[in-house]
Formats: sequence, structure tokens, C-alpha cells
Amino acid sequence: MKKLSVIIIVLLACLTLQAQNKQKSVTSLAFMAGDWRLKHKWGDMQELWSAPYGDNVMGTFRCVKDGKVVFYEFMVVEQGPDVPVLKLRHFNKGSIGWEEKTKPLSMPAIDVSNNQAVFLSIDKKVKITYERIGANNMDCILDEKGKDGKWTKEVFSYVRFKN
Repeated sequence: MKKLSVIIIVLLACLTLQAQNKQKSVTSLAFMAGDWRLKHKWGDMQELWSAPYGDNVMGTFRCVKDGKVVFYEFMVVEQGPDVPVLKLRHFNKGSIGWEEKTKPLSMPAIDVSNNQAVFLSIDKKVKITYERIGANNMDCILDEKGKDGKWTKEVFSYVRFKN
């Protein structure tokens, strides 16, 4: 009887771990898909996210002020061995990259749940949270650790754009 109890506990633990791993798949990021926009002090912002396709999700961002681009971002979330990993690059007008050619910002997911994904940079100085709020709203929360060790938070409250 003891052996049977141990086997059942081990099987339940394996099933629980498997369920947790499924939650940390790029397919869990489907809530991000869409054309999201907002007006911000930096300019008008647009973030486009694809639906999951294969082992990845793809996104683009642009900030435009007074009709002129301020900067762009290209983002992919690729399935890592354990969790999705956000890889991000910034570009100035003219597609001039900010990051080194072979070193995008890499941010593994630290939490993926219904309508929310949290990514933390390898150096633990930047955290990006995407949170879907209803059918037509999504917040992108940018937490950054300054040189003084203090965290700052910027919330970008996007609204779904409908053509």
C-alpha cells in the first residue's frame, strides 16, 4: 500500500510539473495578439503583436511624435527550454540599432498566467509586464532599476485599434 501511495504522489507531481510547463509556453501569450495604440508624452505609440505561430510570437513597436519617428522596437518571444524568452532590439530612424548586432536584450519569462506575462532581463535591471485588461485594453508595465538602485515604473495603457 505504501508503494502505491508513493507512486501516486510521484505521478501527481509529474502531472503538476507538466501542467506548469504548458502554462509557460508561447501559446499562453495569445492574449497579446493585436494592434495596440496609445497617446503618450513621448509621442503616439503603436505595438503590434502576432498570434503564436510555431515556437514564437513576434512584435513591433513604434513611437511617432509630430509625424516623425522617435524610435522603433522589434521583439520576438521564442520558446526556450523551460520558458518563453523575450528578445528585444531598439532602432533609431533609419533602422540604426542600439544594441550590439549579436546581443539583443534577452528577458526570460518569470511568470506566465491567464492574460499576463512577466519578463525579467538577465541582469535583473528591467522587468516588462504585459497584462490584458478586458477585450480592448492591455497594459505594458516597464520597471527599471536605476544606477542608484531605485526602481521606476512606467505604465503604458494600450487600447486595441480597430480599422
